[in-house]
Amino acid sequence: MNKDILIKFEKKMVLLWIIFAVVLLIFELLTQSVWALCLSIGCVGGIITALLGVPIVWESVIVGLVSMIALCFIMPQIKIWLRRHADAKGGEARTGMDALLGRRCIVTQEIKPGMMGRVQIDGDSWQAVTNMSDTIIRRGAEAIVIAYNSIIITVTPYNS
Repeated sequence: MNKDILIKFEKKMVLLWIIFAVVLLIFELLTQSVWALCLSIGCVGGIITALLGVPIVWESVIVGLVSMIALCFIMPQIKIWLRRHADAKGGEARTGMDALLGRRCIVTQEIKPGMMGRVQIDGDSWQAVTNMSDTIIRRGAEAIVIAYNSIIITVTPYNS
């Protein structure tokens, strides 16, 4: 009887580690925080140890250790990738909103001085204003992102 209870508990732990791993992977995809990926990899260690019938205390220890090992190996690789990416772009690697600076965009809604319009960058639509006090940027024109304030970007006309 006790063996049946133990087997049911082990199956529940496997399911729990799978759920944690999937939730952390989704979180990683949404935030690109790296630590969530490492914790997800740690949960895979928990899945393996649960399948082997290791006690829950050791499962947790294994999850922590595998997560730390993953962090120690993945972070240096990400730093190398960012450095290579920065070298290819001829400067510093930028992420988040900073990555938009200097990018070309297409105006999808006319931008008048003092008024907001919209631009599109890589398929994403952004609210935009211009820094020019006397220039209207027409729909379909190209512009360059020069600054941002929260989620509103500032653009200037692109002169090819």
